[in-house]
Amino acid sequence: MKAALLICDHVPEELSKIHGTYIEMYADLFPAIALEAYFVIDNEFPELEEYDIFISTGSRYSVYDDIPWIEKLKKMVKEIYDLRKIFIGICFGHQLIAESLGGKVERHQSGYLIGVHDFKFNHKLSWMKPGADGYKILMLCQDQITALPKGSLVLSKSAECAIGMYTVGSTFLGIQGHPDFSKEYNKAIFESRADRIDSDKIEKANKSLGEEPSLILLRSYMHNFILGQTNNR
Repeated sequence: MKAALLICDHVPEELSKIHGTYIEMYADLFPAIALEAYFVIDNEFPELEEYDIFISTGSRYSVYDDIPWIEKLKKMVKEIYDLRKIFIGICFGHQLIAESLGGKVERHQSGYLIGVHDFKFNHKLSWMKPGADGYKILMLCQDQITALPKGSLVLSKSAECAIGMYTVGSTFLGIQGHPDFSKEYNKAIFESRADRIDSDKIEKANKSLGEEPSLILLRSYMHNFILGQTNNR
């Protein structure tokens, strides 16, 4: 099974030297999968027939921005869905699924969500092992899904984010948050946007970094999701 990593942003050069590139972050997140990287932000797109699995990163952009590579990417995601190939979307990628398949994403009234946040599961599927009542995840977003595509199932939510994890059909999984980020990188990014984020939110986020994100759990879930789909083919 071949996997394509759809990179929707660039790590700032001064931060990549410290925290790594998206290619390195996703190699750590999916250690059992050889990912072939495509910088879709630079208009590099894979041939769909060559891959069985697609994984999309986050982005500083919004999925509703009128930018050619985003419009092309949304059309491609719809094709991937119609072909019943596996797709995992992280943050921007999570929102990309919704916008590509008939849902809607908007700037949310909560504003920026940053730091470590707690989510609770409201549905549990067979691949969600080991069992857990919820998870902690690093957040860095100000957009959220406000309307879901047909065939969606919401798996988790928090007080400030109604759709934390969801599936569309059996082959698409979206996660609002950043299992790909380290706490240090999350902090570096939200502090670089201090002119746009309330100081009290930054203070609260910095305090939240004393908690550990549920990386092992989330990595297991994504691995199990992919494994379950590949075993059914």
